[in-house]
Amino acid sequence: MKRTGAGILASAAVLGIAAGYLLDQMLTATGRPTFTPTVMLPILLVLLGVAVVGLAVPIRRATRGERGGPVNPFRALRTAMLAKASSIVGAAVGGVGVGLLAFLLTRPVPPSVGSMSAVIATIVGGALLVVAALIAEHLCTIRKDDDDEHPGGDDPGLEPRLRGH
Repeated sequence: MKRTGAGILASAAVLGIAAGYLLDQMLTATGRPTFTPTVMLPILLVLLGVAVVGLAVPIRRATRGERGGPVNPFRALRTAMLAKASSIVGAAVGGVGVGLLAFLLTRPVPPSVGSMSAVIATIVGGALLVVAALIAEHLCTIRKDDDDEHPGGDDPGLEPRLRGH
């Protein structure tokens, strides 16, 4: 599995920014109030980040030999995939918050403090989720074995071109 790159996170954030801005633009054009995220959204984003890191810590301990027993590769993969998905979701939700904030700041009427604080909290929650998920993804990295370099080892029966020589 490849680690989450900056490009995918930037793409998710840009799509989120566009979605947030266009959502408020369409709501305003139809005469409805702008979208304000609930206060629970940033709290849930932070709790998800804590949960992802909490799931990754035992895997890190097992890979470092701090805990007895082998590493369950399926659990490590599931946790790493959850971390990857969480980082993308955090970038997208944070981007939506930036789009909402950009829309609010471009209006001639100053926005209310309540809507601004909820949007800013959403941006911070999304950023914290990205950071926590990237940390969790790093914690789930299993050291590469020497056997991974040359599948099949040094079997003398293999031709030299198959052994990588």
